[in-house]
Amino acid sequence: MPELPEVETIARELRPLVVGAVVREAWLDWPRQVKHPAPAAFLAGLGGREILDVTRRGKWLVLPLSGEAALAIQVKMTGQLFVLPVTTPRDRHVHFTAAFEDGRELRLRDVRKFARLGLYRRSEAGVLGADEAVDLFAGFGPEPLDEALTLRRFRDLLRARRGRLKPLLLDQSFLAGVGNIYADEALWRARLHPLRRAASLRPADERRLYGAVREVLEEAVRRRGSSIDDYTAPDGDGEMQHHLAVYQRTGQPCWRCGRRVRRIVLGARGTHFCSWCQRLPAADRSEATARLLQAARSRGRHGPRWSELPAGEGAVGARRAAGG
Repeated sequence: MPELPEVETIARELRPLVVGAVVREAWLDWPRQVKHPAPAAFLAGLGGREILDVTRRGKWLVLPLSGEAALAIQVKMTGQLFVLPVTTPRDRHVHFTAAFEDGRELRLRDVRKFARLGLYRRSEAGVLGADEAVDLFAGFGPEPLDEALTLRRFRDLLRARRGRLKPLLLDQSFLAGVGNIYADEALWRARLHPLRRAASLRPADERRLYGAVREVLEEAVRRRGSSIDDYTAPDGDGEMQHHLAVYQRTGQPCWRCGRRVRRIVLGARGTHFCSWCQRLPAADRSEATARLLQAARSRGRHGPRWSELPAGEGAVGARRAAGG
């Protein structure tokens, strides 16, 4: 699933394409992707609204609209967003469009139909959820790259938890936007084992983890995210996948020590690490042994990538794929 850097990249590249555009009408053929309100009300509620901005909260895109509304989009595993002329043929994986008055349309392409959409009320308090009383993102933790998340604040959050580091980093109520890729990468940079308990960290460990989380996310944003499986942005693929130290490098040499990168399944997630550079303290070893012996299975592709689609006028990613 696209994580903070990928969703931030989509937001940045979508913003100049859609801000100021007025939605003439919306269409969808997979009603289950709409979280709120009912699909018919969702489509009707988009008509006539101007897109004011494109922002992000965690792994969600938020498009503030005129009339104190907001369109929230979670692309999830295979969702891709593009802005194309309405005359450009749609392939069968396009399940939502918002046609603009200027002859273009925003398209959501989603091979596995996991993406989610919602139209919510917007106020100074934030994007209000379905009950119109609570912020849609009220349960989210702080943004990892927010200046308000200081080392002291991070330590306070960390010391209030007792779980293992990898599941903790994936917990959106702890930090918003971190997922499987960057949790593995941050732990490798911080030299911390994914099964280590948060309560066992010393101040120096906490500092390294804080710095590693921010550094890897900042680098990934600069590199426009990791184009692994189906992720791509409106302007084409990212390049962070070429700079990942452990994620999906099972059996390859660790960039620090040369030993092989290992993979275990933790909470139904593939977890990659170097057992030499990221040593597990003795106190955590006995309980973790069974997890360390779990067999690993790689995840396959989910569908054709954007670059494998037939080329033509307005073809997705044509400029970047051609070296532009």
